[in-house]
Amino acid sequence: MPSRDQILNAKILVVDDCADNIDLMLEILRDAGYTDVTSTMLPEQVCPLHRQHCYDLILLDLQMPGLNGFQVMKGLKEIEQGGYLPVLALTAQPSFKIAALEAGARDFISKPFDLLEVHKRIHNMLEVRLLYKELAQYSRQQQELALHDPLTGLPNRRLLEDRIATVLQHAARQQTKAAVMYLDLDGFKAINDTHGHACGDEILKLVAQRLVGCSRKEDTVARVGGDEFVIVMGEIGALSDAQEPACKLIEAVSEDYLVNGLTLRLSTSIGIALYPDDAEAVEALIAVADNALYEAKRSGKNRWCTSQSLPAAIGRPLATSLA
Repeated sequence: MPSRDQILNAKILVVDDCADNIDLMLEILRDAGYTDVTSTMLPEQVCPLHRQHCYDLILLDLQMPGLNGFQVMKGLKEIEQGGYLPVLALTAQPSFKIAALEAGARDFISKPFDLLEVHKRIHNMLEVRLLYKELAQYSRQQQELALHDPLTGLPNRRLLEDRIATVLQHAARQQTKAAVMYLDLDGFKAINDTHGHACGDEILKLVAQRLVGCSRKEDTVARVGGDEFVIVMGEIGALSDAQEPACKLIEAVSEDYLVNGLTLRLSTSIGIALYPDDAEAVEALIAVADNALYEAKRSGKNRWCTSQSLPAAIGRPLATSLA
């Protein structure tokens, strides 16, 4: 549940065309300890202000010249699509109460103000609003975790497949090519077996950083399990546009790793698949790259291979570790 400090520090906007009503409400709120309270007498400012500040509570008068409270709520609904509309309606008309709730207000306060009622309704609404925000943030975090590898922070296979699909759609529209590079670390198992999984995890995080550092900002670098990574490149013209980056990746991965006082070395093998030359579907393209990776491993490792060419060796010989 939200703490008392969180509630008192919530962002509140008071909207009323009567200056006396605004002054009274501001006094009530500040006396109660609320610290972030602003006001406006111009209803047309409410939506722009809410877009900018994302208020936790909007105390909204329903009867105003120009835009009335119902029209303001209609605009706020467009901002808070699928969300919680933080409107507490202020009205002197009993008949407006149900109409306000039907229009999207979460609660109402009757005029003239009853001090106890004002305090209670504001506190209750803020508590619900802040709780809703906490749950929404938790939901976003869970979605992020569901789409990213927890060790490296890279996209996982689920997100990777969506990214590949997007890249392929763009390539089809622009009549360009795309490449999928499937990477596997040579010698990683020996490091894991010799120095332990904690050391192996550090290696994987360092490899992930190097792969991202060698890739373009628009490329996707994903970890798909164990010591396997996939890089997706869009907007390329030919296979050669993927071969040069593959060479850079192999060189980067083969640089020494300093972990817990040990200097460790490994290399990587890469399989490259090209869209639309090798395949046009996401799973098929990944499978072609995986098969090309197998050929690179079979042919001596520390190299890249495509379905259309012989393996090409690059980089220094594989060595698993140096004390």
